[in-house]
Amino acid sequence: FLQHDMDCSPLFPRYEIPLSGQCQMAADPALTSALMQSCRSAPLVHVGHVAPVVIHQGLIASGDRFVSRVGEVAELMATLAEHGHQPLAVEMECAAVAQVCHDYGVPFAAVRTISDRADAQAHGDFQYFVTQVASQYSHHILMGLLSSLSKK
Repeated sequence: FLQHDMDCSPLFPRYEIPLSGQCQMAADPALTSALMQSCRSAPLVHVGHVAPVVIHQGLIASGDRFVSRVGEVAELMATLAEHGHQPLAVEMECAAVAQVCHDYGVPFAAVRTISDRADAQAHGDFQYFVTQVASQYSHHILMGLLSSLSKK
């Protein structure tokens, strides 16, 4: 997880969390593995035009603004790439939570259901997506995760 809008330069390198020596906060491997297994076992939610589930694992970039325009996405991705970061998704929450969990020694992992690519093909009805797609997957994934954790 990376804060794409973190810039305390020149005191610290761009993207580095001050006094941490880190740009990226790693997810807990065991929790990530359990989440991935739960995602793999979640049934496909059949709602209209929803494509089959595709699972990706990698860097998530977080920031304090909603990234919604093609040019904005391209500029953000290019700047991150210049600094050696190749995020799979951009959102607003995970890196901050990961940082707090890191600071307090609490295991953290995240799973995201992506609503759109912040381009001309962006999901037209966000409320529908939340209620009929993301909530369905979230329910299955979390129930699977809780079931697997309770067996340990």
